[in-house]
Amino acid sequence: MPDNISWILGCAVALIAGFTLGTIFFGGLWWTVQRGAVSKRPARWFFGSLFLRTGIVLVGFYLIGTGQPLRLGLCLLSFLLARAFILRVTRGLPAPIAPGMEHTTGRPPCA
Repeated sequence: MPDNISWILGCAVALIAGFTLGTIFFGGLWWTVQRGAVSKRPARWFFGSLFLRTGIVLVGFYLIGTGQPLRLGLCLLSFLLARAFILRVTRGLPAPIAPGMEHTTGRPPCA
């Protein structure tokens, strides 16, 4: 009986950790795009965020999945579920407007 409980607990931890890692990765990506879109130096935002987010996720996957392919798979599954969650949460949020750019409606000026 104790083996079953520790197995179930390990799987639950892998699911929660994967969802947390996914939320950090995809939420950080959304946040980076929002900040980089209005920045004077967007490359710094994108590259810095890429390295930080990827590093956090790789370390998290390594710690969860060491020697446990099932836990690694559950972590990856909930990581992808977090992507769907972040997409749903951020879908209706407004895009930032860069300073000096007015928000217009109707046809674009080049059409």
